[in-house]
Amino acid sequence: MSGGIPARGTRSLYIIDYGAGNLRSVQKAFEHVAVEARVGSDPREIATAPALVLPGVGAFGAAMKQLEDKGLIEPLLLRIEAGVPFLGVCLGLQLLFESSEEDPGVPGLGLVRGDVRALPPTAKVPHIGWNQVEVCRWSDLFDGIPDGSAFYFVHSYAVVPRSPGDVLAMTDYDGVTFVSAIETDNVAAVQFHPEKSSALGLRLYRNFARRAGLVTRP
Repeated sequence: MSGGIPARGTRSLYIIDYGAGNLRSVQKAFEHVAVEARVGSDPREIATAPALVLPGVGAFGAAMKQLEDKGLIEPLLLRIEAGVPFLGVCLGLQLLFESSEEDPGVPGLGLVRGDVRALPPTAKVPHIGWNQVEVCRWSDLFDGIPDGSAFYFVHSYAVVPRSPGDVLAMTDYDGVTFVSAIETDNVAAVQFHPEKSSALGLRLYRNFARRAGLVTRP
């Protein structure tokens, strides 16, 4: 899927397409809050984008291979290093970490220290449905979103950051507490799907776009 090739210097948010996930629904969610968003897998466009979103569903190892095969890893890392706002969603959160139990031996992007682990067998897996998100510290990503709001989840693995300072939000599910959002510098990511989370999910996407200076209406 491709949203076309924008002109250089565009103010369009860029949604990275590596062949995994419902990218059109993420794009439509941003468009719903009046934010221009393009979908593509052009390393040149990643290198000039004012903000990046990495969504995704599927397996950790397969996703990392797709990113590598498409030549997207280096431009993605360089753009993040340059300070551009970045948002990972679901698998896009997990890929930020160093490794995952889902595919041992496959390195992740390594932007956040820690790993990804399977939800314990005491919990019903996969975790599918609405669940509350408890924000641990202030972030403009959750501006206007009441603490304890419910978002929509679909996952069997959860991230385990090494640094508690990277944790932005937690969620309790079936007796298990896991990290449902992280933030470090210009990198933020959530385990839930904002595009499937009604008005509050749209608010989170709009907050991210505002962070990047891409909101076009009050």
